This record gives sequence, C-alpha cells and structure tokens, in this order.
Amino acid sequence: MNIQSRMYEFQKYIRALHCPTRWMIIEFIGNGKKSTKEIYEYLKNLGERITPSALYYHLSELKGAGIIELAEYKEEGGGAPEKIWKLKKKKIVIELLRGGE
Repeated sequence: MNIQSRMYEFQKYIRALHCPTRWMIIEFIGNGKKSTKEIYEYLKNLGERITPSALYYHLSELKGAGIIELAEYKEEGGGAPEKIWKLKKKKIVIELLRGGE
C-alpha cells in the first residue's frame, strides 16, 4: 500500500469518527444488531438533539467508512422495511509503514 493509499484510509476513518454521536452509535450497536429506530430512540434518550435525516447521515458516513453495515431488513406493517445495522469492524489498524512492520 503506497503513502497516498494509507493516508486516504486514515482520513476515511477520521472523517467517520470525528463526531461523538457516531461513537455513541457504535457503542450502542456493540456486538449485536440494532434497527435505525432503536438507534434513534437511544440517542434521543441520551439527550441528543437529532433528526431522523441527521441520523441517516451519521449512519451513511459510518457505512461509507466500512465501520457498520446493513445486516438485514425488518418488515414492519406495510411501510418501508426497517434497516438493521451491525458493526463491520470492531478494530481499526492503521499501518504507518509498508508491510505493517
């Protein structure tokens, strides 16, 4: 992996993890699976001022960085299916040197 690739990888994680709300989402999902609705309610109960569209933005950023992924869809009474999320990564390793040593 060349320098530019390593820098891009590092910047991708920094962009995704710079926000405390995203860390709360990661902690809440933990080793399980959580629906968008469950995540929203959890954040609201913590006193976070968040709109549904802001939550989708945070989830999208975490997904784009490869930190979370869509686990499944849950059908709920005729509306759009609910997205269920899980962690894709539980550990991030950044190689400072080529070859990792």
